[in-house]
Amino acid sequence: MSPMVVDLPDETATRALAEAIAAIRPRHGVVHLEGDLGAGKTTWVRGFLQSAGHDGPVRSPTYTLIEPYALGDERLFHLDLYRLSDPEELEFIGLRELLDDGLLLVEWPDRGQGVLPPPSLRVQLSVVGHGRRARLDARPDEWTGLAAILETLKEKIALSS
Repeated sequence: MSPMVVDLPDETATRALAEAIAAIRPRHGVVHLEGDLGAGKTTWVRGFLQSAGHDGPVRSPTYTLIEPYALGDERLFHLDLYRLSDPEELEFIGLRELLDDGLLLVEWPDRGQGVLPPPSLRVQLSVVGHGRRARLDARPDEWTGLAAILETLKEKIALSS
């Protein structure tokens, strides 16, 4: 699938993007969330997890590196690798077991380069004016229907702008 781009005028649109993607999530895989500080990565994860059924707060695991979420029989893991000093540390936190257990949402994936597996979905967020731009690259066999969902979302955003 070729990369898709969505302009997100505000935080509500960023969350709507994450919610739409959460609706078609696979049970296993790796999502890379890329972007500078303040680009909206944690906002995106918050929208994704809450849409997936998490009721409580969603904090960025900047110091703990990982925050697990059990949603019924489904497991999701939010990783923030910003403070990772060496990619090999991922082995110590049990990365291989996490991959077998559920879906990983990884902020700052470049810090795990060489150990972290390639993404089934890459979300690159950038600041554009007062809003954000999301560029998405996905494996279509794992994220079936993503293109159609994004087109619908683009139409909704355009109507509300």
